[in-house]
Amino acid sequence: MRIGVLLSGILIVLHDLMGFWTLLEGFLLFANALAILNEDRFLARRGWTLAEMTGPQRNSLKGQVIGLIYACQFLRLPLILFNVITIIVKLFSG
Repeated sequence: MRIGVLLSGILIVLHDLMGFWTLLEGFLLFANALAILNEDRFLARRGWTLAEMTGPQRNSLKGQVIGLIYACQFLRLPLILFNVITIIVKLFSG
């Protein structure tokens, strides 16, 4: 019973912060899009592999974007957890 009360309280707070929740969902979808990019099929053809970014190139905008892509790919398990949490919240809040 206490879990239901806690969950309903969380849903009320999330409903009040719907703009913030929508922003978080957008970031989650963006992270999902970066995480599914295949290195062999997509990134290597365009020269966007981490091996090609050495020295001062790593500090460029292209190097930072490549680092972000590889960070999203490395953190797939937490990303799956965040997706599951988002799905559960969406199921209960509508």
